[in-house]
Amino acid sequence: MSEIPERLSSLQTFIFKFIFPVVWIGGFSTGTVAMWVSFLSGNKPNGAPSEIKYVFLALTIAGSAYIYWSCIRLKRVRMDRQFLYISNYAQEIKVPLSMAESVSEFRWDNAHPVTIHFVRPTEFGSSITFMPKVRLFGFWSSHPVVEQIRSAAKLHC
Repeated sequence: MSEIPERLSSLQTFIFKFIFPVVWIGGFSTGTVAMWVSFLSGNKPNGAPSEIKYVFLALTIAGSAYIYWSCIRLKRVRMDRQFLYISNYAQEIKVPLSMAESVSEFRWDNAHPVTIHFVRPTEFGSSITFMPKVRLFGFWSSHPVVEQIRSAAKLHC
């Protein structure tokens, strides 16, 4: 009888990976394009000041880059006694725990994204990032999943 892998990533991963980026990037891009179309068509009296157009353009570019870094690259992660099961929702790979070299988290982000660095690259690269399960009142403390993966990986070294 095989062991059922434990889900380590949040159920909200799908929303943060696919829905939020489309809504945020789409909304900001649409607003920015609308301002620039108004500006380029010569409706300067009716449009926003040109400084605002540049601010919105910069925010759209910077915000889109941050959303890629923090959301779009997220993976869904499960773990059993021997393997990590990592998915980008189109493909799932099975990585031996012995390949986990280090585990870190970014505590400044409310979601506490966790990054697993591997000894050698996998199909998803030399590291993956996932959003762990949400926990209440865990603002500045390390998420327990970080130590859980570290301990499991040590057993297989």
